[in-house]
Amino acid sequence: MAMNTTYASIEPTRAEIDTLDSPTVLEFGAPWCGYCQAAQPLLASAFAHHPGVRHIKIEDGKGRPLGRSFRVKLWPTLIFLDRGREVERLVRPTDAEMIREALARIDAAS
Repeated sequence: MAMNTTYASIEPTRAEIDTLDSPTVLEFGAPWCGYCQAAQPLLASAFAHHPGVRHIKIEDGKGRPLGRSFRVKLWPTLIFLDRGREVERLVRPTDAEMIREALARIDAAS
């Protein structure tokens, strides 16, 4: 597994997310979002050190149920999951190190 660079064409359900058994990061955002675009090099740098962590990139917006179930308000929002449960959240990260540290915590827990 590696960093995903494409937004999912079909949004997974919350039930599917809740049953994930490996460390996962959900990235909520939009391809046209400037904050999301600025975060991509930070994510690439951080994920380079944690290839075993699954990355699911989800295009969020009004009426999208998965983002609402996680109460996402700003983009990008990164939800770090351990066995389908949220253990950490970063909103509009500006530093690759903070992403790397969060990845290390969920990677070590698995």
